[in-house]
Amino acid sequence: MTDCNKRPCGETATALPETSGGAPPQEGFPLPDTLILSEILRRLELESLCSLACVSRALRSLVTQALSTLPSLDLSAFSPNGELLHRIVPRLRGAKSVTIDCLHLDDCSVVSVLGPHIQELNLLKCASLSYDVLASIGEKCPNLRILVLELAGESSPAIFRRNLIKMLKKFLYLEVKCFHTACLFSATIFTKLSLAVNLANPSLLQHLSIKVRGTEGDAYDLACIDVVLPKTLRFLKLQPVNEQDAILFVEKLGYEREIPSKLVNSSINSSLGFSGFALQRLSLVLNLISDRLVASIMGSLPLLVELDLEDRPCTEPKLPHDLTNIGLQFLGSFQHLTHLSIVRSRQNYPVSFKRINDLGLLLLCESCRALESVRLGGFSKVTDAGFSSLLRSCYNLKKFEIRNAPLLSDLAFHNIVGVVSPLVELKLNSCNLITSEAVAELASSSTLEVLDTYSCRSIADNCLVYISFLSTLTSLNLGGADITDSGLSVLSKSDLPITNLCLRGCTRVTDRGIICLLNSGVRIKKTLSSLDVGHMPGISDRAIHAIISSGEAITELCMRYCFHVTDNSLKTLASGRYTGSSLLQKLDICHCLRFSDGVVELLERPLFRGLRWLGVGGTSLTKRADVSGICRMRPWLTICFEGCELGCHDGWQYHKYNDGN
Repeated sequence: MTDCNKRPCGETATALPETSGGAPPQEGFPLPDTLILSEILRRLELESLCSLACVSRALRSLVTQALSTLPSLDLSAFSPNGELLHRIVPRLRGAKSVTIDCLHLDDCSVVSVLGPHIQELNLLKCASLSYDVLASIGEKCPNLRILVLELAGESSPAIFRRNLIKMLKKFLYLEVKCFHTACLFSATIFTKLSLAVNLANPSLLQHLSIKVRGTEGDAYDLACIDVVLPKTLRFLKLQPVNEQDAILFVEKLGYEREIPSKLVNSSINSSLGFSGFALQRLSLVLNLISDRLVASIMGSLPLLVELDLEDRPCTEPKLPHDLTNIGLQFLGSFQHLTHLSIVRSRQNYPVSFKRINDLGLLLLCESCRALESVRLGGFSKVTDAGFSSLLRSCYNLKKFEIRNAPLLSDLAFHNIVGVVSPLVELKLNSCNLITSEAVAELASSSTLEVLDTYSCRSIADNCLVYISFLSTLTSLNLGGADITDSGLSVLSKSDLPITNLCLRGCTRVTDRGIICLLNSGVRIKKTLSSLDVGHMPGISDRAIHAIISSGEAITELCMRYCFHVTDNSLKTLASGRYTGSSLLQKLDICHCLRFSDGVVELLERPLFRGLRWLGVGGTSLTKRADVSGICRMRPWLTICFEGCELGCHDGWQYHKYNDGN
């Protein structure tokens, strides 16, 4: 058995003879410890440092010193349990920035992390934390400047309010505050949160974000919001909020802005140079977007740089509670606006902006020529003329996204290159008239990095010919396209640095296409790190074996609803014997029905080295009681039974874990 205390091969340099006049080499490493710490170990991530500590005692000692000097701790790439957290945190008592995925953690585990040295705290996916943790943060982190919380609310609003006020009263230097909650009682939370902020040190608060997750009907039952937010606020996000309450709230902000300067705190005036609100970024998710709402925002917040509005109606909107061309014309008054997003979601009801046509976008284009990012969804009456005018009028446009636009066609992109600002991101989702010819107009682009045509079902194989000329493309989403194996053969011959590829729902693609793409790919097999082949009936074990054997950089793989994938693929994935330089970190096998009960053995050590997240919803694994034991044995691994997408970024609030999982 190899003695772990022996020096690694890299230490053999210490056996070299002494140079004349030089000091004899020290036992251990030929380089000074200070140099190793400052130039080598400080560049490594936490996981690499932990692995390095297992090599020898000398390295373990150096790693311990390196951990104590790390300025930040980031555990967001996986979901640690309490035991693992207790082993890591005591070694990083000097970290000023702490980010933790709390999916598997309870209050006690999180409280053990807190301390006065922390200036930035990000607690994500807190599915099992109670509101008592708020008071603990205030007690133990008085020097906090940045706070991000994602909570899943279940208990009384009064408990939330009481603990929140306790926390905010303790803060001394709070500058930036992101507050994300997942709960069902947004009315009380929103009102009392804003009041509580004023109890703290409002002169430094710049960023406030409230994200409410839960039943939409409950969330919209908001009372009148009559609060005064800190004048230093720069970013505000509310989700969700009722249209009428949002109007009253925004008008209240306008009233505060118009307060005479002599009535405003003189210290704030002198340090920040304004009397009243200077909100620059506003994001609202509402039940309805209306002309009156936009007019209120225009009149109260003229300094906006970013405006993000999304509504989720439950019925067909009726005037005056709807957005029309007049509402878009109001947006022309924002002289500093660079980012605009207006989306009507079909989440609750199949609706669209039926009172906006080309004239509305033409009026918008006349005044908002400085836009750098545009995101529009649900503009069902706007044609190529309206979208084209927006593309050609904004001289600095970098990001352009259109969703659910049934009248948008290839003509909007005719002669686009050289006429409009060089696009970096183009996303066209659920635009059924878009074909490969729209992409042909972009073939000569030297700046496009992201291309997303998800659910544009008229995209065909010849589109991939044009895509192959986009030399800067790193992310490609062809979900739902009418492409075949021949198209992927063309893509394999290109020299594109694609790192993210989505083929979800491309039902005409088979094993042959995937094999050709990765086996014959010149560059893609070396750069591709994330691949989605879900909802593809033509995919079987052959394709998965090709992905494993040829994808040298694959770290994320989604193959949900691939009904012909069997245990053989999972065995190959588990062994890792065909993987390249990277280890698989996230794997989605939801609703792969041909897996047997025996695959649970593949989750035991040492198989699936490096795996951090596994989605097994709808498979035989959801019925196995012994899976919980595997979760406790592998604290770095999260197994999701709920059918979430990769990483549980949406739906985590419904997860409840015990005993570390």
